Order: sequence, then structure tokens, then C-alpha cells
Amino acid sequence: MLEGVRILDLTRLLPGAYCTLLLADFGADVVKIEEPGRGDYMRWMGPAVGDQSALFNALNRNKRSAVLDLKSEAGREAFLKLAARADVVVEGNRPGVIDRLGIGWPVLHELNPKLVLCSITGYGQDGPLARSAGHDLNYMAIAGALSQNGPAGGPPIPLGVQVADLGGGGMGAAVAILAALYEVSRGGEGRHLDVAMMDGALAWTAAARADVAAGGEHAPRGRGRLTGGIPCYRVYRCADGHLSVGALEPKFWEALCEALGRPDLVPRQFASGDEADAVGIELEEIFARQTRAEWAEKLKGLEVCVEPVLEPHEVAGHPQVQARGLVVDTPTGQEVRPAVVTDSNWRRLPPPRLGEHTAEILAEVGLEPS
Repeated sequence: MLEGVRILDLTRLLPGAYCTLLLADFGADVVKIEEPGRGDYMRWMGPAVGDQSALFNALNRNKRSAVLDLKSEAGREAFLKLAARADVVVEGNRPGVIDRLGIGWPVLHELNPKLVLCSITGYGQDGPLARSAGHDLNYMAIAGALSQNGPAGGPPIPLGVQVADLGGGGMGAAVAILAALYEVSRGGEGRHLDVAMMDGALAWTAAARADVAAGGEHAPRGRGRLTGGIPCYRVYRCADGHLSVGALEPKFWEALCEALGRPDLVPRQFASGDEADAVGIELEEIFARQTRAEWAEKLKGLEVCVEPVLEPHEVAGHPQVQARGLVVDTPTGQEVRPAVVTDSNWRRLPPPRLGEHTAEILAEVGLEPS
């Protein structure tokens, strides 16, 4: 779908890597421009598969790697030659860094008016925190998302998935790039996209903030409809783990209560506060009598919206994951295939070694490695 689109990826670590992975899996030619010696910091983060990081491998299939020293005149000139023929440049430096390197937006736009530059940062190109360091935890904290994660009466708990990094900085950037490329395809000029991870995290809280927007008060941590405040949408302990209960619609809740032999609980679906906790205790006592597998068998075929809470090592063996081919064994370890597959050849290239493709990439613009 994106065959023929050339993307120069100057980013390191998670957000930019995930952004360009999405585009690479759709067929774009993604060239990682890495600094001499260390390259992308993610290459050296454990655990390793062979002599390369499993984390790096998971996010960098279908990409090529070229080593350029952008602080040198030769490296800068080589990059500009590549940018003159590219469609997109993705970078993740703090504001002002690429300008100091001589490859900022004014230079790139004059060189290639159709080029799209996407800058992924923590807090954006302006504002009091624009040049501040940060990580997913910080962005989620300021966005108001972290405060909602955790038990009632307990402290906020970091999420196990980096929502700001992946959703705001990765997926958000990819969507913006595709929109800009579409504009260019209709005769428009390239754009400089300002993608901030904190902005993206805040955007993802739009539904959760609806009560605030309406002039109301946000439910305390662990007391919202979707954060454990009602008995029909909670996590319950069973004999050997946990079950997720998401019976929000009345028909699902009624079916669950009937299956549990507790039709008397049907009117208490949306109980809140102490009453919700009382219902929750009764349900937990019921679920604790059997294992996850036994509950799966008992509830099989019923529309009750109950599923086991799987540990990471259990996911690949789940029948739905296996049927969809979502986890794939490769020479560099297990990989999660793209969420949307457009053809069977989605894994065209293995994760590159540092500088593996430098010579061929420079040759494409008539240069030789220095």
C-alpha cells in the first residue's frame, strides 16, 4: 500500500520506532539513520537474541540501517541528498536540535517542498515544557490518565503499556504522516508535523473527561464506570488467577447472573460505592470456587463478556491468537504481526544490523561511504 514511499527515520527508542514500524509494515521503505558506534539506544537494551536486543528486533523489522555522522559536514550533506529524494523525515529530538545540525524544517522544505517532516517530542515544539526531558509515565501523569489507574483508596499505578509513547507518539504520528502524504498526493506541499506524546495521551482521555466537560466531577480513582466502580465491569479473582468481567449491557449482565445462579443481582448491575463493593465481594466468592479453565467451560457459548486475564507468556497459546496468527516465530524470536495485514508478505526484511545497508543506501544517491 505504501510501496514507493521513502521514509528517513532519525528517531531512537520507542515512539518513533513504532511509528515507522507501522508504515514499514504497510510497504514503505524506511531507512534508519543512526549515529556511528551506538546507533539506536534500543539496540543495546536487554534481553538480547544473539547479539541484538529483542526489543529492537520487535520494533524494527522491514527497515534498513545506514550510519551517518550528522555532526560532520560529510554526514550532513549525505543526509540532505537522501532527503531530497525522500517523502518523509521522522525525528525525535528536542526542539531546536535539528536546526542546529543544519537539517531543520526551513532547510528541508526549501530542498524538497513535497517533503513531510514529523517531529515527535514529549511536550511539543512550544510551551514551558517544550525542552524538558520526560518519559511515558510523566506524559500520562500530566494528561490526567495516570491518576485514574489504580485501586480505590490506593496510589496511582503505572500502566503496563506505554499509551503516550505508542498511542500518542507512535500511532498518532503515523496517522498524521499518512494525512500529510495524502495532501501532497493531491498537489499540496509538505508539512512540518508537531506530534507531542503528552498531547496524544490527553486526546485519548476525551471520553473519560466527558463528565468534566459537562461541568461535573470526575469519579475518584477506582470508582469510575470503567475503572472498577461498578460490579459489572471489574476484574475478579478466581481459583488460579483472574477473570475480566465486562458485562456492561444489561443483556450480558443478566446472562451472567443467570449462569452464576444469582438472578437476584441483576438489579444491582450499576451499583456504586459501598453497594458496588458488596456485590463485588459476593461475585468474587463465586468466582473463587473454580479455575479460569473451569469458568471458560462453564460460560462457553454464553454472551456474558467474561475472559481470563492472561499473563504475557500465556498469550501466544490462546486459541484466538493462534487462529489469527498474531504471534509469529522468527529467527530473531517471537514477533507480534501487524494488527492489520494487507498481504502475507508483511515481514519482508529482518531487523537490520547497525549500518548494514549504509553502502547501498548511499549508492542510491550516488555516494560512497566515507
